[in-house]
Amino acid sequence: MASGNQTVLYLSEQVVVLISCALSCLGSSLIILTFVVWSDLRTTPRRLLVYLSLSDWLSAVSYAFGVWRAFVADSPECVVQGAISTFANTSSFFWTVAIAVYLYVFIVRSSQRVADSLVLFFHLVSWGVPLAITVAAVCLNKIGYDASEVSVGWCWVSIHAPDRVLWMLLTGKIWEFLAYLTLPILYILIKRHIHVAHAALSEYRPILANRPPTHSFSSMADMKLTLIPIIFIVLRIWSTVRFVLLLAGSPARQNPVLVTLHGIGNTSQGAANCIMFVLFTQPIRTRLCAALCCCGRCRGEGWHAHDDPHRLLPGQDTSTLREEDSTSRVRTDK
Repeated sequence: MASGNQTVLYLSEQVVVLISCALSCLGSSLIILTFVVWSDLRTTPRRLLVYLSLSDWLSAVSYAFGVWRAFVADSPECVVQGAISTFANTSSFFWTVAIAVYLYVFIVRSSQRVADSLVLFFHLVSWGVPLAITVAAVCLNKIGYDASEVSVGWCWVSIHAPDRVLWMLLTGKIWEFLAYLTLPILYILIKRHIHVAHAALSEYRPILANRPPTHSFSSMADMKLTLIPIIFIVLRIWSTVRFVLLLAGSPARQNPVLVTLHGIGNTSQGAANCIMFVLFTQPIRTRLCAALCCCGRCRGEGWHAHDDPHRLLPGQDTSTLREEDSTSRVRTDK
């Protein structure tokens, strides 16, 4: 299965990881597109999510190129791909934690002003630190072919670097470990604060309204607060397992199943964020469905108009057509 330290990358593994990369690119693009198209969604938390999506998109593209090429030696393309994926992947860690910190300050500390003031700091850290680390690694010739020891065809820290474990930590693993610790703690504190607030509010519910309260939105938000750190850990843990096996000198890190899970986990963050913050968010999901239905209706109307632009349905007069047209315009404006 492997020759020396080199992990053989099978075609099936390449196909699965490339599909994961494509889904992540699509998911990240959809998050960015919804932010651009609908101005009322441009809140600060969703803006932070867009920055995270930019990192995930760049990471998925660079990983896809590396998996497709399946590098077998050092080359300029290998170094460029490794540098881009190192920067994007590390930046993704920082933006993921930045969103959790923002929500903690905003919800638990109840200070939107302080939370908004942290955005500039988030930019400096989430872009600046990964860029500085990546530039240093490239200048010191630490980025290159790593024989897929802790990757899936793409380049990362060169296998020839005598201090490659140290640079693996600096270019990703240490930030990954910190995220494992930080995210669960922050989201547990946020959930605890929300539950305490709901318990306090329940004392006044009998005198606030007679109709029973709906818990659909609060339960969905509660589920997301639970899933965010869990999904992050589930996706990233396979990379960590292979890194630990590398430190232990175990050949188990070359197991095809583990390699495939590693490839899927490292490239699926954009798709996972899209599912949680677009497809599982009812207002955005409703708008997307309306937009898709509108596009389908317009396409169908275009085909009918091409056949006969003045043709009416049986029993339909021109006043009815004008009324339907005005109604559709009102719905579109909404």
